[in-house]
Amino acid sequence: GIASLANYGILLGLLIATMVFVALVINPLIAFLFIKKNPYPLVWKCLRISGVTAFFTRSSAANIPVNMKLCEDLGLNPDTYSVSIPLGSTINMAGAAVTINILTLAAVNTLGISVDFATAFVLSIVAAISACGASGIAGGSLLLIPVACSLFGITNDIAMQVVGVGFVIGVIQDSCETALNSSTDVLFTAVAEFASVRKK
Repeated sequence: GIASLANYGILLGLLIATMVFVALVINPLIAFLFIKKNPYPLVWKCLRISGVTAFFTRSSAANIPVNMKLCEDLGLNPDTYSVSIPLGSTINMAGAAVTINILTLAAVNTLGISVDFATAFVLSIVAAISACGASGIAGGSLLLIPVACSLFGITNDIAMQVVGVGFVIGVIQDSCETALNSSTDVLFTAVAEFASVRKK
C-alpha cells in the first residue's frame, strides 16, 4: 500500500539525487581538470539542449541527431563528433552505472548483506563496465542488475524482483538516466576537443 509507494519514492529520490550529483558536480569537476576554466556554461548548455530532449525520448540512440547539431553549434570538429556521439550513445552510460549500483545496493541492504568498501568498489567497476553494454533503449540498464547482484550471491529470482522494482519507477528513473547519458556524450566530446586546443 502506501508504505510500498513511500519506499519506491525514497529509492527513486536517491537515484535522481545521485544522477544530479554526477551531472552537476562530478562531470564539471572532470571538465575543469582538462579545460582549466569554468565548465558550468558548457555543462548547462549540454543539459538544457541534449539532456532535456533525451529526458523525453528516453533513448540515447534517438537523441543522436540532437547531439550532432549541438556539437556543430559548439564549433566542434565533425571528424571527432561524428564518431564520438554515435559511439557514446552506446557505451557512455554514466546514468546506467548509477542505476545498477543503487538498485543492487538497495537489494543487498534489504537482504541484510554487509558490504565493505572493497566490495562496493568492485561493484562500481562491474557496474561501469556492464553499463557499456547497455543498449541505447529505454530500460536497458535494468537487465544488467542480475550481473551485479551475483557479486553478492543474490539469486536470479530475487535479482529479477529488483528489475521489477526498476520497471515500476522506470519512467522517471530512465528519463533522468538517459538525460545524463546523452548530455555527457556532448560534454566530454567538447571537453576533449577544448583540452586538445588548449594544449596546442
